[in-house]
Amino acid sequence: MTDDTCELLAKKDCVPCKGGVPPLKGAALQDLLSQLGHGWEIVKEHHLEKTFAFPDFQTALDFTNKVGAIAESEGHHPDIHLAWGKCRVVIWTHKIDGLTESDFVLAAKIEKI
Repeated sequence: MTDDTCELLAKKDCVPCKGGVPPLKGAALQDLLSQLGHGWEIVKEHHLEKTFAFPDFQTALDFTNKVGAIAESEGHHPDIHLAWGKCRVVIWTHKIDGLTESDFVLAAKIEKI
């Protein structure tokens, strides 16, 4: 994985899921994760998760607000857990209760913050 491959993911747009498609599994997930990197984890082939660390609450809050702005502009909304000095981001496609390429795209965009 290189930063270039993450950058390629970040240049894509999130595509709204209309349902009726199966979530990604196995090798497809691992391929996208290898492009994303940067400490993101796939949990139970269901969601992506990463905790970002910060020196104080305000910096974590500022990051959280930037994640929210990206999510709103992409129409793809993660769960965001804010605490003193950290922000955990959990991403999956709710409509299919699993992961799509758009989840990795959103994670790559967040990584650019």
